[in-house]
Amino acid sequence: MVKSDGGNKRQTVQVKIAGDPNAVRDGLACLLAGPALRNLDAEARGTVQIVLAEVLNNIVEHAYSNASGEISIRLNQQAGGIHVVIIDQGAAFPQKEPPSGTLPQIDAMTELPEGGFGWFLIRNLVRDLAYRRIAACNHLSFFLPLPTDQ
Repeated sequence: MVKSDGGNKRQTVQVKIAGDPNAVRDGLACLLAGPALRNLDAEARGTVQIVLAEVLNNIVEHAYSNASGEISIRLNQQAGGIHVVIIDQGAAFPQKEPPSGTLPQIDAMTELPEGGFGWFLIRNLVRDLAYRRIAACNHLSFFLPLPTDQ
């Protein structure tokens, strides 16, 4: 569903996708081609894609690791960026809050670790990150700041 904010260029986009890797890939492609994101410059689109891919893939890998379900995504263009709300019915975060985003220790003599970079990227690219567990649902919201000429 796409809703327009009257006569100005702000858009609200809502999509629901299945909590699986193929649906995440297709959903990201749909969002990036949609009215809220298609006119962003390459750098802004890249930032949005990184953040959304990291969040959605974490939901599939962790929240839905032992179950299946839907992911609801709402993007709302605002002055200076995009407000994002993502809701799923998967498992809650272990400490009832998103990971801190601390980079893993890296030894130059060994291979890079498999994980640990996603939440670092997310926390460094967004503002106002908030998480709530409401009625067996995870509600994650954040603001993606974008250049003012977007």
